Order: sequence, then structure tokens, then C-alpha cells
Amino acid sequence: MTQTARSRSVLTLFTASDNVQCHRVRMVLAAKGVGYDRVEETLGKPSEELLQFNPYGDVPTLLDRDLVLYQPALICEYLDERYPHPPLMPVDPLSRARLRLACVRIERDWLPLIETIQTGGRSAEPARRKLRDALMSALPLFKASRFFLNPEMSLADCLVSPVIWRLPRLGVELPREGKPILDYGERIFRGQGFARSLTPDERTLHEASA
Repeated sequence: MTQTARSRSVLTLFTASDNVQCHRVRMVLAAKGVGYDRVEETLGKPSEELLQFNPYGDVPTLLDRDLVLYQPALICEYLDERYPHPPLMPVDPLSRARLRLACVRIERDWLPLIETIQTGGRSAEPARRKLRDALMSALPLFKASRFFLNPEMSLADCLVSPVIWRLPRLGVELPREGKPILDYGERIFRGQGFARSLTPDERTLHEASA
């Protein structure tokens, strides 16, 4: 008999094999060193098991015993509070607000461009230019500290680094002045936590398209 979602007794993440928001949550789990069951879903084709818990059928969706969460930022902050070491949010309210705002801007400004590029067609090339320009406009934030906005890794890095990882496959080339952005990415990519966050499909994304 197939195990149903309601019989799951361990932390479970419903995730897609290549999706920035899903990768974001997996980055948090990897940074915390938390073990969990990973259930692969196909974007736009939710399984019956997933629909038992998330009426929208989207991913990522997290199950923690009787709790079900299905909004990426909410999942990430819950995990940071549920597993407090290492902390991925600043202590002071001002820094926390700035981090949250930066993540909202990335979700609204960067991620739709990635979706447009992945869809292809005539809109893809303008989206590549807009994404490149958006990254370059954030260059001072990459230069200001070892990590994005903070001297230590934070929830913002769990969102930004999956974007940087995908740039070669998206066909987004940064100008020479963008080297600090690429250097930032490589610092994170070398970590064991980042390697643990990757699905088999995502491991190939840091390669340029043929």
C-alpha cells in the first residue's frame, strides 16, 4: 500500500527538481543540517498527495507533523525559528526588515524574468538583458559584505545564490564589472551545504547552454 501524506511522521518537503523557490527552501534545510523526506513534484501537475495539504498544489510545500506551510518566505522563516542554529536572520529589527524587503524585491523583479527566459520565445532575450541589468544594479550590495547584505550567511543568500547558480544556463552574461557577483556565487557554491541543496537536475545548471 502506498504511503499517503497524512501518514508521514517526519519533516517532508514537496519540491520540484529545478525551481528557484524550491531550491531556496532546500538551501535553508541544508544550511541547518536538517534531515527530511524529499518528494519530487512536477510543476503545474500536483500529485494527489500534495493536493491533500496544499489546495493550490504548488511547491515548495513543507509538512512538519500537523503543520503545513506553502509560501516560500514563510517556510524559510519558520525553519530558521524551528532550527535556530546557525541563525539565518539578523537579530535587530531594522536589519531583519531590510532582508525581508530585499527578498521581496528579488521575488518580484528577478524571478519573473527567469520564468520568461525559461519559457523562451521573443521575450526571452529582453528578459535576459533586464535580469543582467537588475543584477548589476545590485552590485553595491554584493560588494558591501562577504554575503548578500550581511557579513554572515542569511536567508537572503538562500534566495540569491540559486539565481546566480542558474545564470550560465539562462544565458545571462555579466560584464567584467560584475565579477564580484560571480565571486560571491563561487564562495557559496564551494560550501557543502550548497552541494547538499542541489537536485540531480540542478547540478547541471551551472553550465552554459550549448
